[in-house]
Amino acid sequence: MTRRLPTIHHVTEHEAGPYRLERLDLEFSNGERRQYERLHGRGHGAVVVVPMIDDDTVLLVREYAAGVHRYELGLVKGRIDAGESPIEAADRELKEEAGYGARSLTVLRSLTLAPTYMSHQAHLVLARDLYPERLPGDEPEELEVVPWKLDDLHQLILREDFSEGRSIAALFIAREWLRNGEPRSEPQA
Repeated sequence: MTRRLPTIHHVTEHEAGPYRLERLDLEFSNGERRQYERLHGRGHGAVVVVPMIDDDTVLLVREYAAGVHRYELGLVKGRIDAGESPIEAADRELKEEAGYGARSLTVLRSLTLAPTYMSHQAHLVLARDLYPERLPGDEPEELEVVPWKLDDLHQLILREDFSEGRSIAALFIAREWLRNGEPRSEPQA
C-alpha cells in the first residue's frame, strides 16, 4: 500500500549539542495531527567500511567505546568530512584506523540508525585489494586490527564485545553481496 506522506505545517528548530532538534507539526492523510521530533547531525554523514584482506577475511578494529565503557570490536567507521565523497572518506578512515588503503572501494548501500527520529545515514563501503598505508587519525591510541573469517560470523555476533548494530548489519550485507554479486534493481510497483 502506498500512502501519501504527511503534510508538514510547521517546523521549529532547537540546538541540541552535536544535533539540531526539529519539531514537526504534521497532518496525516486521515486528518489526524501530531507533533514529531527528529534529530539532524551536524555533518555530512558517515561511512562504515568492510575491509576484506582476502576473499574470506574481514579486518575488524578494537577500540574504546565510551557509550558502554569497554573495548569493542567493530568495523572501520567515521564521519565524512566536508568536500569528501563516501569513497574518499572510507579510504581515509581505513588508513587512519586499520593502517590499510584499498584499490577497490564500492558503496553497497546506506544504513540508518533510528529512522523514526534521526536523519543520520551511514554509507556502507566494501573495501578490497588492500595494501599497507597508515595516516594519522584522531584516535588517542592505535587500534588493534583483528582478522575474522566471514564463515565465522555466527560466532562473532554472539560475542559481548561485538554489539554495534551497523557493524553487524554491514557484515551480513557485505557477505551476501560477495557471495551473490551485485543485486539487480527490481522495478517498484
